[in-house]
Amino acid sequence: MKVSREQVAENRQRILDAAGRLFRERGVEGVSVAEVMQAAGLTHGAFYGYFASKDDLLAQAFAVLDRSPETALDVQARRTYFDRYLSDGHRDDPGGGCCFVALAQDAARGAPPLRDVMTQRLDEFVTALSAGADGADAPTRRRNAAADVATLVGAVVLARLADDPALSDEILAAARTRLLKTNEAA
Repeated sequence: MKVSREQVAENRQRILDAAGRLFRERGVEGVSVAEVMQAAGLTHGAFYGYFASKDDLLAQAFAVLDRSPETALDVQARRTYFDRYLSDGHRDDPGGGCCFVALAQDAARGAPPLRDVMTQRLDEFVTALSAGADGADAPTRRRNAAADVATLVGAVVLARLADDPALSDEILAAARTRLLKTNEAA
């Protein structure tokens, strides 16, 4: 039975959505192609009709998943974004959270196409936060936005690491306070 173009596109998107969630939840090495296909409701044998390899799937899944802003954020939008990013809801939902928090180490060890995709997404993240960052000129705002991204990602990584709920909450609150204080003059 031939599958329509629309069905092919829908199936491909289901595979990418399932892969993104599973990779963020369990890491790249913790997920098999068979598990991705099962989560997408498709057979393992259909995989190679959509992707050349697991690396191809990784690169394409990484290209479409993240929680970073899609457009430049002004000062008020940044504050709202920081609050949401540094929330217990984001910390407690690895499968639906930021790809940098969940997968940066996997991507750093990954194949060049995967690293290229993640580098591009990282640059887009920094650029979006640069618009409302503090600083007298564009290079200073960009440098400060890069530091903000590092603080955001690092705080959620460490908050997820901590098995002490009070320490985890403290890390998120401290990062939020630091970012909001640092950026209040912007």
